[in-house]
Formats: sequence, C-alpha cells, structure tokens
Amino acid sequence: MIHPQEILQTIEMIDQQHLDIRTITMGINLLDCAHPHLDTCCENIYQKIVSSAKDLVETGQAIEAEFGIPIVNKRISVTPISLVAAATEAENYLPFAKALDQAAEDVGVNFIGGFSALVHKGFTDSDRRLIASIPRALAETGRVCGSVNVGTTKAGINMDAVRLMGDCIKEAAALTADTGGAACSKLVVFCNAVEDNPFMAGAFHGVGEPERVINVGVSGPGVVHAALKSLGNAPFDAVAEIIKKTAFRITRMGQLVAQEASHRLGVPFGVVDLSLAPTPAVGDSVARILEEMGLATCGTHGTTAALALLNDAVKKGGVMASGHVGGLSGAFIPVSEDEGMIEAALSGVLTLDKLEAMTCVCSVGLDMIAVPGDTPAETIAALIADEAAIGMVNNKTTAVRIIPAPETRIGDLVEFGGLLGSAPVMPVHTPSSKAFINRGGQIPAPMQGLRN
Repeated sequence: MIHPQEILQTIEMIDQQHLDIRTITMGINLLDCAHPHLDTCCENIYQKIVSSAKDLVETGQAIEAEFGIPIVNKRISVTPISLVAAATEAENYLPFAKALDQAAEDVGVNFIGGFSALVHKGFTDSDRRLIASIPRALAETGRVCGSVNVGTTKAGINMDAVRLMGDCIKEAAALTADTGGAACSKLVVFCNAVEDNPFMAGAFHGVGEPERVINVGVSGPGVVHAALKSLGNAPFDAVAEIIKKTAFRITRMGQLVAQEASHRLGVPFGVVDLSLAPTPAVGDSVARILEEMGLATCGTHGTTAALALLNDAVKKGGVMASGHVGGLSGAFIPVSEDEGMIEAALSGVLTLDKLEAMTCVCSVGLDMIAVPGDTPAETIAALIADEAAIGMVNNKTTAVRIIPAPETRIGDLVEFGGLLGSAPVMPVHTPSSKAFINRGGQIPAPMQGLRN
C-alpha cells in the first residue's frame, strides 16, 4: 500500500526538485534493412524506424499526462549504421544520416542515436567510410547523434581510430563554426561502450539487444541535493545512506514509467538507467551535490572522493529498486549542462585535469567541454587516449564529448541553448602530443582483460 506521505514526497520531488524521466528511448534493430542498393537500404531504414516508433511520442505524452511525471525526451537508438551500410557500395554515408534524420522528424523524437562504429580492435571498410562521413552527417542533420567505440578492456585501444577521431572532431567543429561547433555536441568517443544506453549523444542499439526495446533514463540531482541539505553535518555513512534511499525512490518511478511504456507499445522493457544527469537549471546540478557535502567549490581537493561516494550510493540504491538497472547508471558530469560546473570552470577551480581525475569514479568521462578553436587535432586525440586508458584499465565506460569551438579563446562562453547549456572555454596543455598520436597501432589490453 502506498502511504499518502510518499505521494506528497513524490509531488514535491517533481514540483520543486526537478525530478523527471529524462528520456524514454526505443532501441530498434536495423540489421534486416541491409541491401546492396543505397536508396533501397535508406528507404528500408526509414520505413523500419517509422513503423516501429510511430506511437512512441504519443505514448510518452499520455503517460506523462496520466501519471503527472515529466518525460522530457522521447528518443530512438538504432543498430550502428556501419554494420547496416556495409552491404552497400556507397562511399559516402551521408544519405543514411539523412534517412535517420527524416525518420526522427516524422515520428517526432528530438534525437536519434546510432550513426556509429565499433572499432576497438580494428576497422572494416564500412567503419572507415562511416567515420569519414561523421562531420557532414552531424553538421547537416538536426537530430542525428554519432558515436565511435575506440577501446575495450579486452581489446585495448585502437590508436589509429583515436587519431582519426581527433581529425573528425576538428572537421565537425569547423563545419558548424556559426553555432560554436555544435555538431561536436552530438558526437561521443567511447571506451567500453554499453549496448543499452538510453542517453544521447552516445546511444546505439547493440547487436545483442532484441528486435525492439524500451530503455528509460531517470534523473534527479535536485532531489539528491535536497535530501543532503536535510542532513546538516552528518558523517559520510549517513550521507551514503540517504543518497541510496533517494536513488531507490527515483528508480522506482523510472521502473513504473518503463513498464507502462513497454506495455502500451508492445515492446519489451530493457533497463532503467539511473544517471544523475544535470541540466543548466538552478537546483538541478551534480556540482551542487558535491558542494553540499562540504566542498567550497566543485573541483577543489576532495571532489573526486565526494563524486566516488555519490556514484556508488546511486548505483546501490538503484539496483534495489529495479530488476533491470543498466546503461551507464551513476553520475554525469557534463560541464556545459550543469550550472554549478559552469560556475566552477569559469572560476578556474574546475580544470580539465581535475575532470579527468573525476572520470575515474563516475559514469562517463570528459563531457560537453569546450576548448579553444585552435586546439590541435592531436591534442584532442591525446585527451581521448587518456580517457580511453582510464576506461580500459578500470573496466568501466569512459567517453569524450569535446567541442573545439571555432574562433574562441580561454574564458569565452559558448552558448548552445536548451539542455546543452553554455560551455566555458577551458585551457588545454600546450606542449605537443603529435609524435605520440602519430605512432598509431594498438595499445594492448591490460592484464585486467585476461579473466577467463
């Protein structure tokens, strides 16, 4: 039986603490759309997405209205396009991106993920063509998101792919210079990418997933922050306990929405991804949670320890609330999307080096970070390599979403708007990494990968 106090607490979380379902994401298998002829393959992709997801937005809106739970985004993830497009003889994969974009527009979702390639141990010809197509694909579409997985704990890191992604990010930024390099906000470079991630820009529908699936991403940094404020100066044991209890309540709401969407759409329920994903709104910040633990500013000494506690407690609370917790589940630290991190970065306390340390203990990596437009491609590639090494050695997902914003300097603020927020342009180290990146080849898998 649900106690009236629980209902009142949930209403307060939604009304005053920014609790929401961040996304309902439908994963769709496109492998059966493969065809030797480009136009036919693109048409197959379009028809499969539209027929599969035609009711997704309407169903999300109906659940939102009926249960009073905000559902911010309805999205789609698809099979990595490099796998589907390989059947064609096309050299340029831009038409596939256009087909995805049109399908997303016609079903009413705001993003579609899966313009992706998995190259952690090497390239197929199709992988190379897809990566070469990424800059224009993201620059010339509004809803398409891309990702490339360059490493895993079992395979090591494909440094040739890392080098290519440095060049790819620079080109994507140049093609969208008039919007601050916005195409880069739709591109993620992964190590140990997961197949059931509902969050953009890194979502794709893994080859081990079913024909269709519903994955839900839940958020609620404001709820956790409010819970911590009630503790005062309690010890860390109490801090961890209240975060776990709060994460449990948040995840239960996600489970309810996921099961309801699955039932109404006739699509299997996959996972609830409990990730504390911030927004630029005041009161919806991961940085402010860390500061509530006693840090004067996010990024000062102690930040990594505070984030480790938060990430662990969120996972422990979430897994008790749902039989299917997956995706990335933990705490996100996207700089431009978190008003507390924006402030900390502008103050100079939160640096790239500190963010890299923080990624050792949280869900993802260097996320939504703007750097000067003249940052060399090799420096960007080296940042990707560092982040991939953290993921590879620690057997966790890490990622880089970085924007070399054209014609900007350190201290400038790049406005992306909406949930993407504003990115302070942060300094990078200027000594060159070019010779290191140009070695190429494969960084071997660590001993941690030899578990059989």
